[in-house]
Amino acid sequence: MFANISFNYLALCQQYTTHFVMEATPGKYIAPCFDSPLSQRWQRVAIQQAAGIAQSWRSNRENALEEFQEAYAAWEEKHKPDEPPPVWKEWNTPVLKEICLQVNANVALLEKSEDSTFEYWLRLSTLERGKPLLLPVKLAPYHQTALEGKQVNTSVTLTRKTNGWWLTLSYTEEVKIETPQAAPVVGVDVGIANFITTSTGKSYGTFHGKLAARHKRDRAKRRRKAKLRACLEKKGVKKLPSTRNQKLARHVRQEINRAVNQFYADHAGYQVAYEQLSVRTMKFKSRRMNAYLYASNLAHIPKQLAWGALKRKQRAQKVKSAYSSQECRVCHHVSRVNRPSQQTFCCWCCRHAAHADVNAAGNTADRLNDQEIRNCQNRQEIKLLLQTRHQEWFRHSNGCS
Repeated sequence: MFANISFNYLALCQQYTTHFVMEATPGKYIAPCFDSPLSQRWQRVAIQQAAGIAQSWRSNRENALEEFQEAYAAWEEKHKPDEPPPVWKEWNTPVLKEICLQVNANVALLEKSEDSTFEYWLRLSTLERGKPLLLPVKLAPYHQTALEGKQVNTSVTLTRKTNGWWLTLSYTEEVKIETPQAAPVVGVDVGIANFITTSTGKSYGTFHGKLAARHKRDRAKRRRKAKLRACLEKKGVKKLPSTRNQKLARHVRQEINRAVNQFYADHAGYQVAYEQLSVRTMKFKSRRMNAYLYASNLAHIPKQLAWGALKRKQRAQKVKSAYSSQECRVCHHVSRVNRPSQQTFCCWCCRHAAHADVNAAGNTADRLNDQEIRNCQNRQEIKLLLQTRHQEWFRHSNGCS
């Protein structure tokens, strides 16, 4: 019976998701507009889940469009004759492939067990009125310790996987930031050579070395599998070998997490400023470099920095990173000429020299409390502001009033 509910629920949730993405504004409380054998309670839950999916899709698309517009503005500002412009690819409608039920207490109620060896009972509504399903929930010691003294939320998530159904429990906890406003600020620059480079001159983690060598072997293996898939597909084989390798991605994330933990261990009590990294718009001419960039998983670093700060009750905030790698920290001169090499920064105007990543991290730290930078709406406004500051520095250094 529950299998019928789950499949009907998936189909109905897909209908409403497509409806909210293509036609209507996402709304959790709209009147049902599709026929379904599910009860009104289950239909309402499907509408609410579809509205959440569509709203997230729209928000992510708007953010991606803003990043593309910034990348296109940077390309228009200065590009090589043979450098193609960035191209916007319209997003596809979300397709729900796995059964995932984000349900509330109307159809799935989690009850504390007091007369059995199980910690909770999950009561699920069915298609027959007054005949719910009671499923026992057994928690591991780790989960019992994590939920000790916590009030579990009434909403739960049921996900169907190859090895069975998974139940996700959650609780709400208000985290109070303990870092004072007067605490010192440390800026973070994100890169491949060094995952994290700080304004204090320290570096943490790298994709070079063992991870790069493993990525090279993995890429060669995926090429061989791709050729094998093409041959088997011509022969009509339906079950084809996968070319994905999740082990390398997990190891890269582990190295990033380790680097973030070391960073916070060395900068306890600091305010953290990190850049708004747009990996989606980064692209190289070489397919090898694009694969290298994709495997390094740089987009995971800002997320982990935010999570690490929240877990430690530290203050961390994203800042606008436009021209942070080209701006001189001393005179605010902005130019690509200031970067004669990947690792070197040498200002063409005031001759200030530093490591390129350390200089960028310093600019990121300076922008944390810079209200003028925050008020800038695009890259052009940021560059105009930096040029104005450079002119003021130039007049002051030459004794002009």
